[in-house]
Amino acid sequence: MTNTRVARLLNLVPYLVARPEGVPISELADDFGVPVVQIRADLTLLWMCGLPGYGPGDLIDIAFDADTVRVIFAAGMDRPVRLAGHEALALSVALRVLADTPGVGDRAAIASALDKLAAAAGVEATEVPVRDTVAEADVERYAALVESGNAARITYYSASRDTTSERIIDPIEVVAAEGHAYLRAWCRSAEEVRQFRLDRIDACTVIDEPAASSAGLASRGPAGAADSAEPAPTAFLEAELPRIELRVGPGAKSITDSYPCEEVVGEADGHRRVTMRVRDLDWARRLVLGLGGEAQVIAPAELRESVKDSARAALARYADAARLSQ
Repeated sequence: MTNTRVARLLNLVPYLVARPEGVPISELADDFGVPVVQIRADLTLLWMCGLPGYGPGDLIDIAFDADTVRVIFAAGMDRPVRLAGHEALALSVALRVLADTPGVGDRAAIASALDKLAAAAGVEATEVPVRDTVAEADVERYAALVESGNAARITYYSASRDTTSERIIDPIEVVAAEGHAYLRAWCRSAEEVRQFRLDRIDACTVIDEPAASSAGLASRGPAGAADSAEPAPTAFLEAELPRIELRVGPGAKSITDSYPCEEVVGEADGHRRVTMRVRDLDWARRLVLGLGGEAQVIAPAELRESVKDSARAALARYADAARLSQ
């Protein structure tokens, strides 16, 4: 039985108790958003539920009058189930986290839900510390930029290229991923949708010019914001991860089965050239060292030098241990 059906069953009886004159089955189905056949199945199941003893005087009693249904005996289920204190607190904290996370929903609706939860359950979760969902503190500024509908001129530092450039952008939305907030926008220089990490935007000036609409962006090509085939907003993170290229021997063949690879090219001598994305180069260094002589770093040079330094340090420790043992 699904959680959705359990919730509906728990609310059906109090709903009918509050309407002792009875409710047409079609209206009941409409109010709960399910087909009539499903409501009939739910009511039949409720006939088999009740208090311990489960005899004629213990089970929920439901009467059908033509196409109208009413409850005769509710077996104590005469009011909606209320959240326990710890459940209401957990829900309240989760809603606060959502409210502080850019790009996940309507903040006004979340605030309204928090107020209703507090009024219904008496929840006071304001004293519970909630960890920030993103490192950047100026999320509201860029959310306001999106709402303004204006274009903007930004100065942006690209970590992958180690360069700073000035661009004019049409903001689309602010999203959160991997602990950082990003501004998704149409970059007029690149002529495609780009993602700008907020802490790498050195300057942002709103210009007196309306930003292109989502429909307008969609007409510019497959990168348009409204294209239904566009990847998820956070798919760009894959491209931001460091890319490495290795030459691995037959003994490291399992690497292509254990990790997602962008490209695998076989060589005549049984070796393979593997291109893959990694979380960071320190993790990649440990991966290569664990493969021993079965892996050679082709790129980047930084990873190659890091592996060499670690290997030299390990050999030096072996030499020191040998001297001490003599």
